[in-house]
Amino acid sequence: MTELHSLGLQELRTGLDNREFSSSELVQALLTRAKSVSKLNCFIDILEDSAKKSASVADQTLGKDHGKPLLGIPIALKDNILSVGSRTTCASRILHNFQSPYDATVTKKLNDSGAIVFGKTNMDEFAMGSSSEASTCGPVCNPWDTSKVPGGSSGGSAAATAASIVPGALGTDTGGSVRQPASLCGIYGIKPTYGRVSRQGVVAFASSLDQVGCFARSAGDLAVLTSALCGHDPLDSTSVPRSDNSFEVPAGANIKGLRIGVPREYFIEGVEPEVESAVRKAIKSLEDQGAQVVDISLPNTHHAVNVYYVIAPAEASSNLARFDGIRYGHRASDCKDLKELYYKSRSEGFGEEVKRRILVGSFVLSTGYYDAYYLRAQKVRTLIAQDFKAAFESQCDLVACPVAPTTAFGIGEKVDDPVSMYLNDVFTIPVNLAGLPGMSVPCGLDSKNLPIGLQLIGKPWDESTLFRVAGAYEHATDWHTKRAPDSSYVDATGSAKDSRRS
Repeated sequence: MTELHSLGLQELRTGLDNREFSSSELVQALLTRAKSVSKLNCFIDILEDSAKKSASVADQTLGKDHGKPLLGIPIALKDNILSVGSRTTCASRILHNFQSPYDATVTKKLNDSGAIVFGKTNMDEFAMGSSSEASTCGPVCNPWDTSKVPGGSSGGSAAATAASIVPGALGTDTGGSVRQPASLCGIYGIKPTYGRVSRQGVVAFASSLDQVGCFARSAGDLAVLTSALCGHDPLDSTSVPRSDNSFEVPAGANIKGLRIGVPREYFIEGVEPEVESAVRKAIKSLEDQGAQVVDISLPNTHHAVNVYYVIAPAEASSNLARFDGIRYGHRASDCKDLKELYYKSRSEGFGEEVKRRILVGSFVLSTGYYDAYYLRAQKVRTLIAQDFKAAFESQCDLVACPVAPTTAFGIGEKVDDPVSMYLNDVFTIPVNLAGLPGMSVPCGLDSKNLPIGLQLIGKPWDESTLFRVAGAYEHATDWHTKRAPDSSYVDATGSAKDSRRS
């Protein structure tokens, strides 16, 4: 019999509504599962008590006409998303004991849809990283190989979903922080169009780039979870009113005649041969289903990393100025004056990568350098967006390419080489700069049995096409069914047990 923890979100919906098991039984199974895979270090906090209470409440409604797509289903939150009743630490010492007085809009939407907040997931500090190693709680491990990183910065959410602790999780994507860990962990991940999902109550990194996204183990599950998050929020000035906020993966998705652009700039030196081979085979599979593959050029792609590491640190230096040890967060002791309080509190509270980006951001915004760096970066950002716009207007309906140039690398392998770490996001950053929707779809395993992801990039507000293509590919292949063997990361003494009623 299939164990509860291994069921997908839609399977859980059916089982709960048919009263095959209760939400309380499901929560207990997932708590047992979380304990058995604790070596992955996916969570900063597991909210056991509140999850059990929420499950008990959900059980009273199950079987009725509730109209809540996620009723009784546990979902994890990245620990930079505010939720009442739990800490929100951003994996940083400076917010170690911060308790939010209100819910983020996406947290409220999950609650309104009946979901149970299962826990807060580990991450790179303040979402600044590509490996989920820069955390005060220690690195997250990849379920496929615990000596490897899961990607970042939403690595805890990705690993928790891939390891079947939860059927889905929320993350944030500023330069690839949902899509890259989804690729490295062999699951689905989406970054919606900028403005599609509210950022209110999400601790800001780079406000013009941040977007909440989510993870799931199938395209259909991802569509359900994404739909629950979308919608206009008057509390977020960047939130855009849209009527098309519900997504699905149509049965027998037809992609005949759909034009898929393959940018030559995304198949370059530095891409592992096995990654390129898997992505090209995935594109060929789509072509075999009737899609038209078109060679395109996005000529300003090679500027993207440079542009990002001017704009993102600049915005981060402004956003993180609020963490000063005065109103909340870590406050240094034995300070003789206000200046020393600021200095010591921030020096003690922030990690090395966060400090590095604050310094870079402060520099590019400083008098005498603003025009040379920040203003110029914004101009090139516009050129990158115009490349996509031109391609979509005349050549293709969506873009297909790798998510990352490599599969998962070793924990500790790149911590002393920030430039090498930054280049991990070379294919995901342009999507954030242009504000486009992007999705990671499992498309293969390399010779080390590590996952590879296909990136689908859509027109603004055209997530529906991404789901349609993902569904067509999922129907034609079985990569989405591949899971890391439990023997590689499960503590046999705490293995999850099926609690379904007989």
